[in-house]
Amino acid sequence: MSLPETEWSKAAASLDWLGPERALGVVWRVETDQYGYDVSAKDVPSTKRGMLSFTSTVYDPLGFVGPFIMRAKVLFQELCRQKLDWDEAIPKYVADQWIRWLQDLPKIADFKVPRCLKPSDRLEAPVAFQLHHFSDASEKGFGAVTYLRMVDASDRIHCCLVMAKSRLAPIKPTTIPRLELSAAVVAVKLDQACRKHLEYTLSESVFWTDSTIVLHYLQSEEKRFQTFVANRVAQIHEGPSSRKWRHVDTNNNPADDISKGMSADEMITDERWTQGPTFLWSKEL
Repeated sequence: MSLPETEWSKAAASLDWLGPERALGVVWRVETDQYGYDVSAKDVPSTKRGMLSFTSTVYDPLGFVGPFIMRAKVLFQELCRQKLDWDEAIPKYVADQWIRWLQDLPKIADFKVPRCLKPSDRLEAPVAFQLHHFSDASEKGFGAVTYLRMVDASDRIHCCLVMAKSRLAPIKPTTIPRLELSAAVVAVKLDQACRKHLEYTLSESVFWTDSTIVLHYLQSEEKRFQTFVANRVAQIHEGPSSRKWRHVDTNNNPADDISKGMSADEMITDERWTQGPTFLWSKEL
């Protein structure tokens, strides 16, 4: 913070990004310099319309709580798959899961992300910056998550969550390899966004996937693919030559959280989501 603590306004301790009314849920906690959420469920009807209307009010532009929101998106898609009317009562098995999600919602107030990517108390002036993107897909959805890895002159390392993006799998059934490839495209788009807005000098971008089929697609330069695959492989190959694609096992892939969803308790207690997998903190990758 550029202002000394004595000059801080206590009344502004929870300034919202878009105004003091905090209507969109994203909160800047000035005293700790962290982003958080302040959302509560009040009189939310258990209908398709109510579910979509309320889920849309959870403002999460950087995808920090994407794994939690994914669970609500999956429930809404289930109603679309059943072709329910907007104000029709939803089936009990969906309603039970929706109620549990609403009960879980206030807990995300305990989920916090540092505003500053570079910690002043852990690192000296960093000398190397890398972006690490993880992608994954499941029958529910697909997406990617990005971490910034910093190393200082003393070889001390710090990793932090930058942003994430999730998408629902299409209602029309498709193969997991195709969804994995779509997730890889999302990772490339996150890389483009980060490189556009981050002011650090980034040495390289490393992309991680647990899909050997995706890696095969990207390494097969001479083989001709069907249009769906060919278009996405072309999108992935566009861009900086400093991109590297590597394999990561599923247990160490944080994008698995965003493709399948997490509860609020899991998000708060699991450091892998906010700090990346442990191997990113190793000197040798």
